Amino acid sequence: MTLDLPRYGARIGYSGGWSVDLKTLRNVHLAHATSIPFENLDVLLGRPVRLDLQSLWAKLVEGGRGGYCFEQNALLAAVLEEVGFRVTRLAARVRMGATGVRPRSHMLLAVEAEGEEWIADVGFGGMGLLRPIRLRGGEVEECLGWRHRVAVEGDLNVLQAAGPTGDWVDQYAFTLEPQYPVDYEVSNHFTSTYPESIFRKMLMVQKAGECRVLLQNRRLIEQRPEGSKEAAVEGDEGLREVLGERFGLWVEEGTRFGVE
Repeated sequence: MTLDLPRYGARIGYSGGWSVDLKTLRNVHLAHATSIPFENLDVLLGRPVRLDLQSLWAKLVEGGRGGYCFEQNALLAAVLEEVGFRVTRLAARVRMGATGVRPRSHMLLAVEAEGEEWIADVGFGGMGLLRPIRLRGGEVEECLGWRHRVAVEGDLNVLQAAGPTGDWVDQYAFTLEPQYPVDYEVSNHFTSTYPESIFRKMLMVQKAGECRVLLQNRRLIEQRPEGSKEAAVEGDEGLREVLGERFGLWVEEGTRFGVE
């Protein structure tokens, strides 16, 4: 599939050039991260999540939808490769909110730009990256007030984000072992169909930016680096309105979300 880069650029509000350089990588990453929402509507509503490029393009670009890591980062990887970047697909164990070791269920990317490796990730949600971060231990990347760094822990790299108190919080841990489409097919199947998967139990939507707007079940949260505030959303019709007005996700009338 040959990608229509201007059409993708229009979807994410990016009108710059398509050179194989760090400036393009940083600007495309930021535009994607702040334009296409993280969301799990299909999983929650029992719909299949397809990872082939044609399906991703139809959903995220032409359909105006969002998605989660396997969808968002697969699309970004294809776009960057179309431009000419060298991209390695990776997998991580999520640590945010974890009480034990989790499976490698998160997709991220390593991208070569100007002779160095950069971590790119537009599909994490939470306090995820807004711009790519150099794969160098301890170096801080700040964007729109949000700070991230990569810590080295033995043979692991750990992406960390600065919380409201300034403390560094682990987001996920990863190695540089390349992953293949079949690896993500297995992880995606587990994440989207396993009855105990958090994506099957909880509505999770986020629009990133200086203010991260999150919808977690019926909690609408506005999160900034210095703190957050939240409000309750009443009824399924209220959820539909919030999804449309705050995230640009227009859901069919009468949809029942099954969340409390």
